[in-house]
Amino acid sequence: MNSIRPIILAHGGAGSLSMTVRQSACLQAALQVGYAWLDQGSSALLAVEQTIRVLERSGLFNAGKGSKLQLDGMRRMDASIMEGHQLRAGAVASIEGIVHPITAARFVMERTPHVLLVGPSAGRFARHFRLESQRPAKKLRRYSLESVLRRYGESHGHGTVGAVALDQTGTVAAGASTGGIERMLPGRVGDTPIIGCGVYADNETGAVSMTGWGESILRVAVAKTICEQLEDGKGPATAARRVLHRLVTRINGSAGCLVLTPDGRFAIRHSTPRMVAGWWGGKGGPIVKDRFQ
Repeated sequence: MNSIRPIILAHGGAGSLSMTVRQSACLQAALQVGYAWLDQGSSALLAVEQTIRVLERSGLFNAGKGSKLQLDGMRRMDASIMEGHQLRAGAVASIEGIVHPITAARFVMERTPHVLLVGPSAGRFARHFRLESQRPAKKLRRYSLESVLRRYGESHGHGTVGAVALDQTGTVAAGASTGGIERMLPGRVGDTPIIGCGVYADNETGAVSMTGWGESILRVAVAKTICEQLEDGKGPATAARRVLHRLVTRINGSAGCLVLTPDGRFAIRHSTPRMVAGWWGGKGGPIVKDRFQ
């Protein structure tokens, strides 16, 4: 008899803002969708994708329809997904004009020999598979590169949606999708589409999905580093706390993470004041909060 109990975790970004009532309801709905797939015997990968699609479509988070605009007025998005059985992964960066970058990332993983597609080529790839489109911004903007560089350090808005899941076979998966950060330069890419930084999944260690200041997450390769802590025998809470502490003390970074092990242990931790996140294992109702300390 299979004793593995499926579980899904999801997040809607880390930062200083409190979770709204609508965001709470949306996150709960996303967790219910993801767990329903797991309960039917579907893969952790599919549960992660479907959970993130709910968040992308809502327009309530910085992903999909709610993605921030870059300084020229364009919406360019990043996403990645990974499964822990064969370490398959797919990602897109600076993709435009679609509602669900997470599905484009899954198609990169399943329909090509590649891991990452970027820019207009990623958009053409998505259109080839007829992924749902969204309209571009109505008005392009002009910006001064000098003024942006002078004020870039003031940017404080972080946001990414993501999920990790454990299915009935004991396989874990992780995914993330984002519209970037405030006042980002056109072409800016953060941690989300970079395997080992924004996401990582390995059945021998666990699954991690990140959110926060992407530049700092990239420099510490946070998702893979947390998995290495798990491999060394640390529990999910300890692994997350240690790596986030290093992120803050070493480079003054900021982030939040979902961490899930193949035996069902999990942790939600953040160095920011708040992190919109939750989980559900099928009993009662989904648990959703914006503080996990």
